[in-house]
Amino acid sequence: MHEELSRLQAEALAALADAADAAGLEAWRVRYLGRKGALTDTMKLLGTLPREARPAYGQAANEVKNALEAAFAERQEALKAAALQVELTGAALDVTLPGRLPALGHLHITTQTLRQFYAIFAEMGFQVYDAPDVETDEYNFGLLNMPPYHPARDMWDTFWVTQGSPDLSEKPTSARELVLRTHTSPGQIRVMRERCPEPIRVILPGKCYRYEQITARSEHQFYQVEGLAVGKGIRLTDLVGTLQQFARRMYGAGRRLRVRGSYFPFTEPSIEADMDCILCGGEGCGVCKYSGWLEIAGAGMVHPTVLRNGGYDPELYSGFAFGFGVERPALMKYDIHDIRYFYGNDLRFLGQFG
Repeated sequence: MHEELSRLQAEALAALADAADAAGLEAWRVRYLGRKGALTDTMKLLGTLPREARPAYGQAANEVKNALEAAFAERQEALKAAALQVELTGAALDVTLPGRLPALGHLHITTQTLRQFYAIFAEMGFQVYDAPDVETDEYNFGLLNMPPYHPARDMWDTFWVTQGSPDLSEKPTSARELVLRTHTSPGQIRVMRERCPEPIRVILPGKCYRYEQITARSEHQFYQVEGLAVGKGIRLTDLVGTLQQFARRMYGAGRRLRVRGSYFPFTEPSIEADMDCILCGGEGCGVCKYSGWLEIAGAGMVHPTVLRNGGYDPELYSGFAFGFGVERPALMKYDIHDIRYFYGNDLRFLGQFG
């Protein structure tokens, strides 16, 4: 019986030497070391031997198995080395080729749009003024002609910041002093008080926070760019001309603008500015609700009360203010159909605007 094991070992080693690739090597393993291989078949003979002969036969069979497994591993490594050598010598390696450049990031589409705003308004003489995200009730509402009883607060009376007791529900509304700004308009009061009585021409960019349902067209956080000009002799026509110039610079030279009356507590008179739809050219489509016009800004002449709260005498000074969203102009310009993409951190979306 030991001679049978020796014969099997010699046969297997000879066959292993003929295995020239990975497929041949795997076929050899299945034939000799697999569950139904030749070595397994010889191990089945162990039960037919006399009891006293079984230990010696089992030991010999294990020695053959170990020898074949070691030879298999050695042959496997030899074939891998040979394949690598063929690969290295078979194709020339050009060491003068440049290396692969790492993937580079880029500015977020919101930041890109903001910088377009900055460039356009800089050419019209506007400076950028940064105001805080967390505002007092006085700056966010009161000084902008919205006292506590004003109904305009209803849609903006939202994200209050804890101060003292962590539970704001236990505090009366009058005790809520700090709020995440609901618009960038509080910056108007700050810049006026800082620079009065000098003329002002600034834009105030920043993020705003409101308790709004998140949909394809609205988010609870979003960017705005507020514009403010204060001086002597400023008129509504100056405001309309500024908005028209912005629309043509941002969306193309042929853009048309219309204004219609509106209401905001901090401007008087108030207007809303619409631009002919850039997708249908004013013919009417689903985006513009088949009206041919898209709203781009709310605006108006600064309310005398707001001017006075900023330190300017409304008898001597006048001014205009306007407010743009940032994501929505990008929606229109790049034909994006869901504002939630801006905050979803999906690289498949963001990578399109590199």
